[in-house]
Amino acid sequence: MPRAYTPSVTRSPAPAAPSSAALSPRDRSVIVLLLISAFVVILNETILSVALPPIMDDLDLAETTAQWLTTGFMLTMAVVIPITGFLMGRFSTRQVFAIAMTTFTAGTLICAVSPAFLPLLLGRIVQASGTAIMMPLLMTTVMNLVPPSRHGQVMGNISIVISVAPALGPTLSGLILSFAPWRFLFVLVLPIAVAALAIGLRRIENVSEADPKPADALSVLLSAVGFGPLVYGLTGISGGGHGGAAEAPSGPPVAALVALAVGVVALALFVLRQLRLQRHERALLDLRTFASRNFAVAVGLMVVMMGSMFGVVVLLPIFLQRVLELSTLSVGLMMLPGGLAMGLLAPFVGRLFDRVGPRPLLLPGLAAVVVGIGIMSRVPEQAWLIVVGHVVMSLGLAFVFTPLMTTAMGSLPRRLYPHGSAIVGTVQQVAGAAGAALMVSVMARVAAGTTAGGATELAGISAGTSAAFTISAVLGLVTVAIALFIRRNPADAGDRPVEAGPAEPEETAAPT
Repeated sequence: MPRAYTPSVTRSPAPAAPSSAALSPRDRSVIVLLLISAFVVILNETILSVALPPIMDDLDLAETTAQWLTTGFMLTMAVVIPITGFLMGRFSTRQVFAIAMTTFTAGTLICAVSPAFLPLLLGRIVQASGTAIMMPLLMTTVMNLVPPSRHGQVMGNISIVISVAPALGPTLSGLILSFAPWRFLFVLVLPIAVAALAIGLRRIENVSEADPKPADALSVLLSAVGFGPLVYGLTGISGGGHGGAAEAPSGPPVAALVALAVGVVALALFVLRQLRLQRHERALLDLRTFASRNFAVAVGLMVVMMGSMFGVVVLLPIFLQRVLELSTLSVGLMMLPGGLAMGLLAPFVGRLFDRVGPRPLLLPGLAAVVVGIGIMSRVPEQAWLIVVGHVVMSLGLAFVFTPLMTTAMGSLPRRLYPHGSAIVGTVQQVAGAAGAALMVSVMARVAAGTTAGGATELAGISAGTSAAFTISAVLGLVTVAIALFIRRNPADAGDRPVEAGPAEPEETAAPT
């Protein structure tokens, strides 16, 4: 029978840890193992970014075909992440970890032995399925085990994984490809994944037990038909701008527009379905998370910030390689200082968050992001100045990621942690795809107009990149305004269990 949704009910059998006490050895071991496993799977997400040319040469692929190795990964993430909230409610901690790492390991093995494109694409899709589960699992477990007064400190460690692993990916890939074939990108990751899986299955203990309930088949279908085509449409809608700067880009591809329309309609139906099912505690993705003001504002801020940041991430390597004619290894090394700076600063930011709350960190952090993008918007030919701009932006992001994620998740009652982490992950994928599509489209159109006026193609790309970065900086200013509405969660300021916080009464007022 469906249970009534009351603030006093919580699914996790483990009581909230006293905020004044250190983590137990069991809890610390679980978090460390999940951090290591998450680092491995996220590192793999970007490790292929500079390997596409060698793969194209070896497998005789066109660029449009090879791009599916990254596009397919993103689409799979967008489809799988929304169902992770249900998985973490349906299965125990150890079971969800086993599903994630076994899937990722199997995908890595398939990629390592793939003789052709289709098996390689299949391996990437399988890898992405495991990756999509791991980060929500890590965030949910941390929120369940760590007392509110230490959320920032531990979330700072998660920020190291989120920032350093993607930054190391291109650099590590460039180093490996300098002396080994592209398959070694997966061969070297495989034993690490196997070791993480084996150790995790032996050491990870359940911090929540399975709550057997069937998945709503229609919700799963609408989620897949909604988020998958939506991300595909967003990534493909700027496809008309890839034809070169010499010609004005044509309109968006018809297939991308159709996919976008299908995704929007399916997501509207998905939302209506969840609002109905959550009355009976059967929602695949519980939307009562948005009853928390802090969560809703943080997610809105994340949409704008991720869109702005992903536009920079996509366009900067294009500018560095095509205009400055730098090698892929050089580009990877240039991106490394920013990622390392963000990772090194993250633990300090986490501890500071526990003392002062989110707004004193978000406002200067977002301002630094705007300044960093502003420096890069001048697209200077001096590579060192681009590195400076990227480092400034990365340092700003270090002051943003931890407070934003901690405030969003900390504003929810424990039972909604899995759904909150799934929503955060989904927003990152969709907003990133939208931001990249917008920035690429702006760059292509400005470049076309510049070259039509008689400038060279490289000058057109430079002008287009500058215009796109300028828009990204303006979007960054919008995030500063949104951050003014963020408040400190009362539970994060005192030594109280999370269930005692005011987020619980807020939950009862949620729309149904």
